[in-house]
Amino acid sequence: MPRSNPLLWPKPPLLWGYGIAALSVTGALIISRSQALHLESAPVSLFLCAVMLSSWFGGAGPGLLATTLSSFAFYYYFLHPIYSFAAKPEEIPRFLAFTVSALFVGSLSAAQRSATESLRRARDDLKGTVQELQKTNSALDAESHERKHAEDAMREAQAELTRVSRVTTMGELTASLAHEVNQPIAAAVTDASTCLRWLAREHPDVEEAREAASRAVKDATRAAEIISRVRLLFKKSAPQRELLDVNDVVREMIMLVRSEAARYNVSVQTHLEIDLCRVMGDRVQLQQVLMNLMINGIEAMKNIDGTRELMIKSRAEKEQVLVSVSDTGVGLPPQQAEQIFNAFFTTKLHGTGMGLRISRSILESHGGRLWAENNSPRGATFCFTLSSKVETHE
Repeated sequence: MPRSNPLLWPKPPLLWGYGIAALSVTGALIISRSQALHLESAPVSLFLCAVMLSSWFGGAGPGLLATTLSSFAFYYYFLHPIYSFAAKPEEIPRFLAFTVSALFVGSLSAAQRSATESLRRARDDLKGTVQELQKTNSALDAESHERKHAEDAMREAQAELTRVSRVTTMGELTASLAHEVNQPIAAAVTDASTCLRWLAREHPDVEEAREAASRAVKDATRAAEIISRVRLLFKKSAPQRELLDVNDVVREMIMLVRSEAARYNVSVQTHLEIDLCRVMGDRVQLQQVLMNLMINGIEAMKNIDGTRELMIKSRAEKEQVLVSVSDTGVGLPPQQAEQIFNAFFTTKLHGTGMGLRISRSILESHGGRLWAENNSPRGATFCFTLSSKVETHE
């Protein structure tokens, strides 16, 4: 994976950011007004590109400046009568649609830059964090005679290690997550342009424009939900137990790993029992368990020939909920089915050997258990249970 990305240059000083915004809009105006190019539909696309560029490199402030300048330029030079700030009433919807679209594109670009930078920083900090945690664990072992103090420190270290393991996995998914965010943003830009085209017609079709704008809002909401879910997984907070629908947790994690699965031509299938009993648990920790099992399954299949299928199932079993994650990969190491849950035991070239250990600890703290078994003729299945019996206190 490359260490640098030309689109992720450090943000310039604030004054330079505003300068980029002014130059971008000026360039868009000059190009769109050029008589030699004959670009009839250029103003909208060029101004939106200027807003996106300003928001990406400068942030929200320069993006807002670019939006304001673009709106004034669009109003003055491209709405009838041109060279006037007294546009015809029928041109006002077109101007409003352009302004909303520019604000929309600018905010999405700034949000994507912020999320991408957060992922990059987390990935770059992982190595040092893991080394610090290993030193912490060594110090705890040396102070075993202070049992109570050591146990408290180990619990804190385990909570931090759980978060680091989650951040490590998310760092590995940086490219997939960026793709997941880019899809709704690109769709939103397309819908916004479509909306403007409907309004720019001789007889504006307001209904079609409204439908395009609605699609853009839905795409923006989807991008915001993905970013929110990623930020939640990075967040360092105390465990919070609540009533959860395990099927909802499964669907949320499939949304995050589906691009990674598509990258290796892995088909993700589900067989989730309807009206499954809810369980009491920490959503972020259970998401981490499912993410770890899904990523392990995908990696076990990425270098094999033949069918690559990841199957996630859920069903009620007595007073428990049983969830299984099956793959058609290389299977478990011979006679080492239980050792894979030991700390620092790994079959991956660059693995830490902590993912399954932490996953088992999380499930045991929820009153459940985690185990693995080989599939026939190939692959492996990881199963875990959670109690569906909710205790009440009077």
